[in-house]
Amino acid sequence: MLRILLSVLLLTCILPVTACAPRSQPFEPAQIAPSITREALHTGSTAILPLRSWSPEGEAPKAVIIALHGFNDYSNAFVNPGHYLAAKGIALYAYDQRGFGATKERGIWAGRENLVGDLKQMVLAVRAAHPGVPLYLLGESMGGAVVINALAEPDFPPVDGAILSAPAVWGSETMPILYRGALWTGAHTLPWVELTGKGLKILATDNIPLLREMGRDPLIIKRTRIDAVYGIVGLMDEAYDNAKEVKTPLLLLYGMNDQVIPRKPILEVADTLTAPYKLVYYPAGFHMLMRDLGSEVVMNDVVAWIANRDAFLPSGYDLNWRPLMNPMDSEEQ
Repeated sequence: MLRILLSVLLLTCILPVTACAPRSQPFEPAQIAPSITREALHTGSTAILPLRSWSPEGEAPKAVIIALHGFNDYSNAFVNPGHYLAAKGIALYAYDQRGFGATKERGIWAGRENLVGDLKQMVLAVRAAHPGVPLYLLGESMGGAVVINALAEPDFPPVDGAILSAPAVWGSETMPILYRGALWTGAHTLPWVELTGKGLKILATDNIPLLREMGRDPLIIKRTRIDAVYGIVGLMDEAYDNAKEVKTPLLLLYGMNDQVIPRKPILEVADTLTAPYKLVYYPAGFHMLMRDLGSEVVMNDVVAWIANRDAFLPSGYDLNWRPLMNPMDSEEQ
């Protein structure tokens, strides 16, 4: 979605008219202890975020995952993974991040502090609900950037591991200069202008029925403010830089057919990691790995990694994948 919007912005050729600051939601620090109900995360501030959860039937979970969706998506992204993991004895919680789904001020960029702060409160609330149970984070695309930035903070509550599925680490320094110039100009002149990816042929998944369903879903944002695009690029910039500060064990997943996040920044971030990590590439995978037609292969790997981080994964794709990347690929895609 991000590359689609940046391409549209570049083609729009917005010219500066008057200076105008990009809009974002004000930071709201938690004032009381957070809590979760069946339908919401009460963050401890004024924000109440819609929540979905899936749990094993008739037994306590052997692990719990907090899942964060991607840009313009919402917690519905984890319906299929949630059911699959629950059948394997793993509980999954997913909430609508601020500015997305059914939250207030939908479409207005929430800001890094709010996004990271909400995740921190969710971790505290889930820890209280499941004491002693291993806890993992799962971030898809933008959600991966939030997870990285959160884990890089020294006071973030400890978790047992994190799964990063095609994390959004395509920061401005790794973007074509035309994208960067068009984005800054648009965000500081006409930040309220909304962009769509209509007409651009970028495929996020090979699951065509899913794409049609998302197209009909009113909670999927389909017209995006320029300043929201500007906001997520800043978030990705920070994730790109902060990845080296993360100490939590990581499972990094990437599809070779990903048309949303380029391979080059993924590899560059992997090279900076100091945390224990495992890289997994999927030759048939697209951006939405956990919703692709081959998603069961990915989910099997996630379950296996949670059970034993040092063992080989069922897919066999956890090998040294860098030599398989085309060294001549400029990644300016």
